Amino acid sequence: MEKTMIRLRMSSQDAHYGGNLVDGAHMLALFGDVATELLIMHDGDEGLFVAYDNVEFLAPVYAGDYIEAVGEITHVGNSSRKMTFEARKVVVARPDISASAADVLEEPVVVCRASGTCVVTKDCQRKK
Repeated sequence: MEKTMIRLRMSSQDAHYGGNLVDGAHMLALFGDVATELLIMHDGDEGLFVAYDNVEFLAPVYAGDYIEAVGEITHVGNSSRKMTFEARKVVVARPDISASAADVLEEPVVVCRASGTCVVTKDCQRKK
């Protein structure tokens, strides 16, 4: 099955709560981007994300952290595509040291896991 990954830095604009805490919904937005790429790879079309069936927020994310969001198609139906996702913190901001300090983590920290279903209608499927 297809897999893909994106990695990006959470900015101060992504922080939604005090202490530069990033809203967990931002991880779901990243999963949406991963799902879109997976659908393009599999079907040649962006498709639509119809539902999450499970979401787990496991660790906080802060402005300055680097997040790696990965996804995989786990089941293919006629038009549905079941997927799993995981977001991992790979670099952590260190404002306790200085405004620009950061550390690469030896082991990524899983911050969010989810699974869901996307749909690409038959008339939009271009790859077989």
